[in-house]
Amino acid sequence: MESVSSDPAMSEFLLDTDVIIWHLRGRQDVTRALSELQASGVPSCSALSVLEVHVGLKKGEEEKTNLFLGSLIVIAVSKMIAERAAMEIREQRAQGITIDIPDAIIAATCLAHNLTLVTYNKRHYPFEDLSFHPLPLLR
Repeated sequence: MESVSSDPAMSEFLLDTDVIIWHLRGRQDVTRALSELQASGVPSCSALSVLEVHVGLKKGEEEKTNLFLGSLIVIAVSKMIAERAAMEIREQRAQGITIDIPDAIIAATCLAHNLTLVTYNKRHYPFEDLSFHPLPLLR
């Protein structure tokens, strides 16, 4: 994706960690899909995705990673998002479903900001009100 202006309009899309990693690792189909999304504004990601991406960095990937993450709008984990994530975890647990805390925070970020999640890991997000953007199949 190309760099964006310093005063970007946020799009309706939040990128999940997996999509960011696929793009950074050179998956052209994912990069094309992200370029199409960028036409509607600058995509966002959760601050948790920044953490997850940085934890998995390989030597030599730092500059490319920082440039790409710097082109996104990063949404901090607010008290409202944390409380919403906790509520979602409790509700899923009551149904016998275990949700990872980062996934709950990413979902809560989407729900709090009315964003569409861009992910290949839909099974990680069994939330009724969450909307997903279709992506090309990975081959």
